[in-house]
Amino acid sequence: KEERIVVLETENAALHLKLAEYQGLAGRSTKEVLQLYAAHGQQMNLQRSSVVTQLHGAIKKRLKQDLKSLHSFALELSKDFQRQNKTCLYQVLAAVQGIQLQNEAMQMFQIKAFDLEQSLQEVTERYEKEKQKRKALHNSLIELRGNIRVHCRIRPLLPFDYAAGHSASQDRQRNFSEKVAYAADDETVLVKCSRPGHASVNKTFQFERVYNDLESQDAVFADVAPLLTSLLDGYNVCIMAYGQTGSGKTYTMLGPQLEGNLAFSIEEESELGIIPRATQEVFRLISEKPPGSYWVEVSVVEVYNNEIFDLLAKDSCGKVFGVKRDVVTTREGKSDVPLLTHATVENAYEFLHLVNKGLQLRVTHPTLVHAHSSRSHLVVTLTITTVVFGDNFGTLWEDEQTSQRLNKEASCTFPQKMRDNKSTSSSRASSPVQLEATEKMKQVKTRLQLVDLAGSECVGMSGVTGAALRETSFINRSLSALADVLGAIAEQRAHIPYRNSKLTHLLQDSVGGDAKLLVMLCISPGQKYLTESMQSLGFGTRARQVQRGQVKKKNFPVPSKAK
Repeated sequence: KEERIVVLETENAALHLKLAEYQGLAGRSTKEVLQLYAAHGQQMNLQRSSVVTQLHGAIKKRLKQDLKSLHSFALELSKDFQRQNKTCLYQVLAAVQGIQLQNEAMQMFQIKAFDLEQSLQEVTERYEKEKQKRKALHNSLIELRGNIRVHCRIRPLLPFDYAAGHSASQDRQRNFSEKVAYAADDETVLVKCSRPGHASVNKTFQFERVYNDLESQDAVFADVAPLLTSLLDGYNVCIMAYGQTGSGKTYTMLGPQLEGNLAFSIEEESELGIIPRATQEVFRLISEKPPGSYWVEVSVVEVYNNEIFDLLAKDSCGKVFGVKRDVVTTREGKSDVPLLTHATVENAYEFLHLVNKGLQLRVTHPTLVHAHSSRSHLVVTLTITTVVFGDNFGTLWEDEQTSQRLNKEASCTFPQKMRDNKSTSSSRASSPVQLEATEKMKQVKTRLQLVDLAGSECVGMSGVTGAALRETSFINRSLSALADVLGAIAEQRAHIPYRNSKLTHLLQDSVGGDAKLLVMLCISPGQKYLTESMQSLGFGTRARQVQRGQVKKKNFPVPSKAK
């Protein structure tokens, strides 16, 4: 081992010598490389300085040439500018002269345009006057013929119109949500009918009034309000909303209603429908009359599965629940519902409160077309009883004291909301003065029927089954019966099939000519509901052609002259 250690130490010393030798070579190589880099840098600097000198001379020479050429170009440009300046001056002078001529011509045109605007304004005013006259004459003609007024409202496209079905492709769904029904003007509906492989065909339908998808509830009611004046003039009035499910009938008649809360929202008064607005207008008109000369009763019924239910009937505990009623024909040929609840109301708030109670009982069911589809026809009837006196009719409204005296006498003779009906009836029986007043007094009743029909449905599209399918069958049959009644009236048949449905039997007086009837068509604008919209428009067109004869007015006593 010691010999081995000596040998290794000898080898280690030799290796150290070699390492020192190699380190010395590496140091000399590094110095040589640095020297080479320094020499190369000096050479590059020399080359750069020579190139810069050459470039400087070349640039200097080039600049002298450019200055000479630029000077000559500037001289030419100056001469050219002077020539162009003279030309421009001539052109400006010519343009000024032309502008002066054009100004003179413009003044002449302005004078002519002003004259044309005045003429157009005059023609427009004349057109509006003639249009109003034509509407008035048309309304008079409708009243003389007994025609049914038909208004059409096109609802806007709603989110569920764009909702893709479970089996519909995107292209097909895009076609379904395409808008095809438009309001061409305020009296014309334009429908684009297209089928695959066929050219598009435009069909038009004429009605008394057409509302586009942007018109508000105020605009709709503005055309309905004049009928309410007729109500106090002695005419019965019926306003009916017709259309497919989901087309906006309930919104038009009642206004927006939240799920689970059918109360009318006072905060959204601008969105209220025809029923609450008509009630407010009726009580406003009554408030302008002498107090005590009118009283108002309300009844709310629904026609569900061809059965009539009284939605204001109360049980022994005073709780409102729907009671089945029947409709009969009286000896006078009028329809009547025996035992129907008639609640007396004194203002619009009480009326809406009762209607809300009835709406809580109305049957609704979700379908693929509408999440809150009404499954029954709603009929809200407002009965106004007018108290008139035969001997004092001529001076009744002229003498305020007489009006107050008759008000006191009449308060004991007709059923207003009183604190104690029994005491009222007993006092009436014991007073000869009141009996005499009763003999001279006459009651004239007029009715305002507000009808929200259930929507017609295509079973394949609504996807209803079971009980909802049975409801759909009854709804479609009752609407078909209504169309049959109108067709029979239009053809002046001897027999009108009112009794084919409880709906038509209930509305016999209104549809048959004893009331001014307004049908509010509600249609959907989308391609998806084109078939149903065409069916509704066809129904409205046929309804317009019905001539029922002049509507009868309730006869008031003839004013007697004071002796």
